[in-house]
Amino acid sequence: MSRIDDLIQKLCPDGVEYKTLGSVAKTFSGLSGKSKADFIDGNERFVSYMNAYSNLAVNLQANDFVKIRNNEKQNILHKGDVIITGSSESLEEAGFSSVLVTEPNWPLYLNSFCFAVRFNDPDILSPGFSKYLFRSKIMRKQIRLSAAGVTRFNISKNRFMRIRVPVPPLPVQEEIVRILGSFTSLEAELEAELEARKKQYEYYRARLLGDSADTVMRLGDIFDMRAGTHISTVAISQVSNETQRYPCFGGNGIRGYVDRFTYDGDVVFIGRQGALCGNVHRMSGKFYATEHAVVVTPKIKVDMSWAFHKLTQMNLNQFKTKSAQPGLAVGRIKELTLRCPPFSEQHRIASMLDGFDDLVSNLSSGLPAEIAARRQQYEYYRDRLLTFKELTV
Repeated sequence: MSRIDDLIQKLCPDGVEYKTLGSVAKTFSGLSGKSKADFIDGNERFVSYMNAYSNLAVNLQANDFVKIRNNEKQNILHKGDVIITGSSESLEEAGFSSVLVTEPNWPLYLNSFCFAVRFNDPDILSPGFSKYLFRSKIMRKQIRLSAAGVTRFNISKNRFMRIRVPVPPLPVQEEIVRILGSFTSLEAELEAELEARKKQYEYYRARLLGDSADTVMRLGDIFDMRAGTHISTVAISQVSNETQRYPCFGGNGIRGYVDRFTYDGDVVFIGRQGALCGNVHRMSGKFYATEHAVVVTPKIKVDMSWAFHKLTQMNLNQFKTKSAQPGLAVGRIKELTLRCPPFSEQHRIASMLDGFDDLVSNLSSGLPAEIAARRQQYEYYRDRLLTFKELTV
């Protein structure tokens, strides 16, 4: 990073000036006076809440449309505008930012659940620099302080505009954008490769587990399937310790650690309720399962890795009940059927699919681990590069 150090030494050796947003920018709101009907067969694009929440730079190709009538007065977004999500269910996610880094080729509007910040001087902060700055650790800390709430956290525009931002010389900003852009490009390449590998895994899983002349059997004849056992939330620790050392699984995966176990061995369990209802997981060793998980153990000789892949392929979520609290009924799952090949064939299929699954799912190796490492590296350099010594006048 010698070039950035040289630029700072040359252009701002004594530090950079910090300014409050209110002294260099103004805010404006999103769409007003719109009903649900206006978002059906719309004629103009708008930036949705999820577009702003999910992207450092606004996705201008998103298919979000709203009906705008002739001579209707609404605020239009331009290059350099910083979009801020106005509220969130958690403080950590309040006030996420997204920046228009290029000028749209058409009128672009903003949803009513966000607001935008527009700089009085468009050259004070480059859009690319703003894209990284407003999601940096130093800025996120200030943004969280501008939010208030209990079950939902809302950004106060008045407090938000008191946030102080560093204003380094533009050549310094541009070099930081170049450095951080190389990190994000590498991460995007890895994510694209991961997506391609996932599709490859699904393709081979469908072929290997496809229809054949194998024996058709009920799940209830192959596996013992039963819901786990209730445990009080106060008995669950979020971290493992000397007494609470056994993983505790619920409908959405691991919930924490407890001081007892109900299952020991190689088993598969299925999320019975919750956001991940129908998702299939596998576990080896001693663990506890709550009533929100269906634990699957073999009744006959079965390769449990094959069982994991086969049950995943069956998309069990489609069999959940259509009620106020959707869930999987164990009795109904037992009645489902599958084609069960000989054990040797199960083992061959499982060995092939395990290699793909490890590549696309393993958090300690494979592509997910590499992406996590690159993201951690990017965040380290982002926060280091965007932390400036303040100029004293």
